[in-house]
Amino acid sequence: MVVKFSERVAGIEISGIRKIFEAAGPGSINLGLGQPDFDTPQHIKDAAITALQEGKTGYTPGNGIPELRAAISKKLWRENGIKYHPDQVLVTAGASEALHIVMQALVNPGDRVLCPDPGFVSYASLATIACGTPVSVPLTETLHIDLEKAKALMDGAKIFVLNSPANPTGAVEDKESIRAIVEYAADKGVTVVSDEVYEHFIYGKKHYSAALFGDNVITINATSKTYAMTGWRLGYLAASPEIVGQCLKVHQYCQACATSISQYAAVAAYEGDQSAVATMRDEYQARRDLIWGGLVKMGFDFPKPEGAFYAFVPMKPALTQKIIAGGVIAVPGPAFGVNAPEYTRFSYATSRQNIMTALERIEKLVQ
Repeated sequence: MVVKFSERVAGIEISGIRKIFEAAGPGSINLGLGQPDFDTPQHIKDAAITALQEGKTGYTPGNGIPELRAAISKKLWRENGIKYHPDQVLVTAGASEALHIVMQALVNPGDRVLCPDPGFVSYASLATIACGTPVSVPLTETLHIDLEKAKALMDGAKIFVLNSPANPTGAVEDKESIRAIVEYAADKGVTVVSDEVYEHFIYGKKHYSAALFGDNVITINATSKTYAMTGWRLGYLAASPEIVGQCLKVHQYCQACATSISQYAAVAAYEGDQSAVATMRDEYQARRDLIWGGLVKMGFDFPKPEGAFYAFVPMKPALTQKIIAGGVIAVPGPAFGVNAPEYTRFSYATSRQNIMTALERIEKLVQ
């Protein structure tokens, strides 16, 4: 039997990041996957164990347990200066699900979704799955959003996806740029979807939440990167009651609720000791300096990453393939859009020793 698949799914590719990661050979240094190499802090794991022992293993309310939504509401005010009532918070299975249900709830067939290009791999694909039309938003030479080109694309668009700190570029947008995007989008009737999962990993700059500058913003975040909880699959979106209500419909039918144990662990994450986050940030900064300095010494010229844990390096595709074959896993630029054919993303979410070994291997290949 010949199965005819939907055009919206047949027309997208498997994630280029996963494809490279799963093809890694034995002995390779993995600078491809953006996953913290730290363990989840003990007090968070303890909270999950307690939840298990207390039998908190059933379905939760679809929008998340009240304690967690309250903790997230407090966090958003305390750390970001933005006010969301707990009822304006929807707990999801990671930021990935939050992005998916937002697209499903807002995008009609043919609606234009503006995505940074190069940008995170899922934005354009999720827009396509929602039957929307992804549109590339170019970056400047310093890998920041090109404001004038972004504004020129706003007319008639439905969503503008903002990601700062950014994956794959490591760029952090400044306050004035974020304000300009949000305010111009509001004038054009465009909803800004602000993906802020790397907010705590910034080196020398400051994070500004887009929702500070307008009510046309959906804030998306997760415990995944901040607390080294990628496998716990716990994220959220915060928005107006109307948007949350529509997103909840999609969430209920595709997910029902986020994992109960992860939700209780996340309460401990947001309300407990935050020192581990600062420790991770300081270590990522040291690794950033190591990989950036090493690559610049070899002759590569690119902006010093300002946040997240990625170096986005101008590099010929043939050299990228040599590096991968030579035992250093990295992600070719085309995985992140059409505007990065000669770039490669290196993740420094791995040990300094691994980074130094990787640099030694790369240096031999570029000589």
